[in-house]
Amino acid sequence: MLKPIATHRILAFCAAFSLSAFCFAQSVSAQVAITSGNPAPAEPTATSLPSRSSSSQVRSTSTSSTVTEPTLVIRGDELPSAYGAPGGFSRSRFSPLTNAYVLPPGGVFAALIYEGDAFREGKPDHVFTQEVEVGLPYRFGLAVENSVEHFAGDTENSSFSIEGRWALADWNKIPLNPTLFAEYKFGTGKILHEEGPPPPPEEEEAMAGEGPPDKPDAYEFRLLLSQDFGENVEWAFNAFFEKENTGDRGREWGFAQSVQAPLFLPRERFKAGVEMQYQNFTVKDTRGSPIHRFVIGPSATWKPTTRMRFDVAPLFGVTDDSPRVQVFAIFSYIFGGGGGEMGAEAPASTRNR
Repeated sequence: MLKPIATHRILAFCAAFSLSAFCFAQSVSAQVAITSGNPAPAEPTATSLPSRSSSSQVRSTSTSSTVTEPTLVIRGDELPSAYGAPGGFSRSRFSPLTNAYVLPPGGVFAALIYEGDAFREGKPDHVFTQEVEVGLPYRFGLAVENSVEHFAGDTENSSFSIEGRWALADWNKIPLNPTLFAEYKFGTGKILHEEGPPPPPEEEEAMAGEGPPDKPDAYEFRLLLSQDFGENVEWAFNAFFEKENTGDRGREWGFAQSVQAPLFLPRERFKAGVEMQYQNFTVKDTRGSPIHRFVIGPSATWKPTTRMRFDVAPLFGVTDDSPRVQVFAIFSYIFGGGGGEMGAEAPASTRNR
């Protein structure tokens, strides 16, 4: 079990990470502003002065000038924009660990999500999730998820959940674009792998003939923050709190953070970055002795087409309670969207003008 001081170190590390990402973003933004300025118009060309004896020529003399049109370098996403947000934020999921902002009204996000946890001891855990979200007017979104778990040779339909989110304002009207997220999970199967410590021996013996306990219902709230810096660096931060309604009443709080930047390919077809997640988990009998999980690692996003996207993130555990390796792989597709309240997204070079 990690000592309490470890929590302070983790939080300090994450604060330093956020500050470093912000400073890097500002540096990139300043460099882009210096190198991408509009060319100044050319000076007007001089005209020859007419002779004093040619008064008619004086009246007809005119000056000419050459005007250079600014060149727009289009680096933007082709997806419809949600209330002025860049395409990377106009999706249900920003990265494997984080959500950001909302979908455009009429847009439908569908995803298949795989999470694999390799523990320091015991067999790995595999969770497959199907997610569908619909963008609604007035910056609302509604989603459903269904999760199937496979552990130690057993497979169970784990949970079914309903989610809703609401962005407080159009993009960049409020700093960090805060969005509220709420979810209710219905337990639909058995608990195949306990998140907390094993039950006392007497409870374990009492449950031996009954099999694994039922997965309880739970509710979760999140605060989603997101921002693009210099149109080259994108950042998302999620703070969350989850509580089980029955059973051992597990309680979890923490945060996830992601930073991504487009690389190599135009129109943000490939992005790479770093993400992390901290989780503090307790049950009713261990409130004063929580389990600390902290994972961090690289992430990559590839879009073979305008609306199709693949995400992958191999993350590595830092604390003793963390999985040794945690792998996320996501296939997603955007349907619909366009017209109405959002319109097509502007090029990155003209965004937010």
